[in-house]
Amino acid sequence: MTRKILVTSALPYANSDLHLGHILEQTQTDIWVRFQQLRGHDCTYFCADDAHGTAIMLKAEEKGISAEEHIANIKRDHEQVSRDFHIKFTNFHTTHSEENRELSYLIYERLKTNGHIATRSITQAYDPEKELFLADRYIKGTCPKCKSEDQYGDNCEKCGATYSPMDLINPKSAISGATPIAKESEHFFFTLPAFSDFLKTWTRAGHLQDEVANKMAEWLDGGLQEWDISRDAPYFGFEIPNQSNKFFYVWLDAPIGYIASLKHYADARGEDWLDYWKPDSTTEVYHFIGKDIVNFHALFWPAMLHSAKLRTPTKICVHGFVTVNGTKMSKSRGTFINGKTYLEYLNPEYLRYYFAAKLTSNVDDIDLNLEDFIQRVNSDLVGKVVNIASRTAKFIQNAGGVLSTEIANADLWKQAVDAGETIAAHYEARDFSKAMRDIMALADAANEYIAAEEPWKLAKQAGAEAKTQAVCTMGINVFRALLTYLKPVLPAMTAEAEKFLGETLDWAAPIQFRSGDKINEFKPLMTRVEKEKVDAMVEASKEVIANLKPKTGDSPKATPVNEPIAPEIEFDDFAKVDLRIALIANAEHVEGSDKLLRLTLDLGGETRNVFSGIKSAYDPKDLIGKLTIVVANLKPRKMKFGMSEGMVLAAGPGDKEIYLLEPHAGAKPGQRVM
Repeated sequence: MTRKILVTSALPYANSDLHLGHILEQTQTDIWVRFQQLRGHDCTYFCADDAHGTAIMLKAEEKGISAEEHIANIKRDHEQVSRDFHIKFTNFHTTHSEENRELSYLIYERLKTNGHIATRSITQAYDPEKELFLADRYIKGTCPKCKSEDQYGDNCEKCGATYSPMDLINPKSAISGATPIAKESEHFFFTLPAFSDFLKTWTRAGHLQDEVANKMAEWLDGGLQEWDISRDAPYFGFEIPNQSNKFFYVWLDAPIGYIASLKHYADARGEDWLDYWKPDSTTEVYHFIGKDIVNFHALFWPAMLHSAKLRTPTKICVHGFVTVNGTKMSKSRGTFINGKTYLEYLNPEYLRYYFAAKLTSNVDDIDLNLEDFIQRVNSDLVGKVVNIASRTAKFIQNAGGVLSTEIANADLWKQAVDAGETIAAHYEARDFSKAMRDIMALADAANEYIAAEEPWKLAKQAGAEAKTQAVCTMGINVFRALLTYLKPVLPAMTAEAEKFLGETLDWAAPIQFRSGDKINEFKPLMTRVEKEKVDAMVEASKEVIANLKPKTGDSPKATPVNEPIAPEIEFDDFAKVDLRIALIANAEHVEGSDKLLRLTLDLGGETRNVFSGIKSAYDPKDLIGKLTIVVANLKPRKMKFGMSEGMVLAAGPGDKEIYLLEPHAGAKPGQRVM
């Protein structure tokens, strides 16, 4: 039975280049879509640029161009990089489109009619010079607790204190330098708590991975809050209907952009987008996203769709982050790699295969270990798969390019055919790593067979021409099976192999043995990964980052390099510090804070509650069970969110690059460090 499937990946933000995290997600999505298409299903892939928000408005202003011109430039770059990584969108659009405006208005009006839009006044920091309400990251000043200068609007990176932006001493707008004032404004809210019961059922109905459903249960059990869906002018986005100087918050219209991209495509073909999105639709809808935006997709989005009388997604497929060499992507190490930089040095299909070999159906992070990357691609693709064709094709050419009519090893061919449905099941479940494992096991079996038969020796024996032809025909047929199973991952290499084979590989039915007809001359399909090129890519990434300077409109914060050293202290003061090994027994987000995590630390039987400003760098679940170092004798400090009973030690320039100090090997909770 042919399935009708609509697939999306998260919309990249139209303010910067695509990096390897974007490429991971688009590759995962593209592989799954290509697999479905290869199996004969009607599967389409829609995406778009997320093109609204204050950051885009400010970046365009800084460049001296219109926001429309800025996002058009970014979109062009995004599409080119995706295309070069062989990402095959059915349609790639933009959220700044008439289709998205129309659909955003439609959904908003339905929410409003159904009583799910509330209004109330809130007080925010306001830049009187720029005439702009300021997000916390756009306000700087002196910490009201420790008096450290150059701190941002909600949390001190020096002492960990949290506060309101207006509590800063001498607060300044990071945009204009003006002193912010408190200003009241009416905002619009989506009444998310009204959907608590619906979401408790929906999140447990198979739409999410178990670990994601468990995470959503924490939000639901803690009580949902109304969601602020409006922003005040000036703002680059869609104005709220019948309102003056009020705009939809970027996250309101961003997921609607999935439907808008479909509508843009469908309208041009005289089709109806609603066929996919009406409540009783029999089509399937899959969203591929990263774990950092789960709350928007698994809570806000289904609730909005439910209120608007549209269908909800069949499945939300969540993946982890990309790490490089075991740590978060680092600008200083050159491992924060943009897609364009990668493409300057390496074949995109190296990375497509490596990601496929790592991807599972769970939410674990995907590590790009560069040494393993080189070894695995060279071993698996060049040393195993391509090697089969390169070892056998020349002997078929010696036989006039004609395949034998004999199946020289029925058991090996049965293994190749039987593997198909198991591999297909792995693809379907998004367990790509299992699919790659089974494919390489088949490649090993084929290489062992060829090595045992030694066609290069048979070819020298009088009267062994037919056997040589049969052995090599067996190798070519297993190669055909391998490339069929790898076609979703390696579309470009498969296309070249299809020229050599003189056929289009198809997986809608079990693979049939090919015999008695002619193949073409074999040409090399893939060269080995060169370590020198990998090293050059890393160095080039360092150079790219070195040329980037923090500018208005960039959301990451930069820590000053030349910050003054604090006044000297006596050794006796330093000796008072009691550093202890601590086990992170639990870690969780702090509701209402953009910076803090709440850590429950076990110091060998004694439990401490500590707030730490490391949220930008760590997912709480990844910290549980790890050992770290804590200042155990720091006087407890009353904070906005509760009492903090210590301080964990961390270092780094900030944002994603914050690293908890790890203790020595064999350390035990409660053990003293100094």
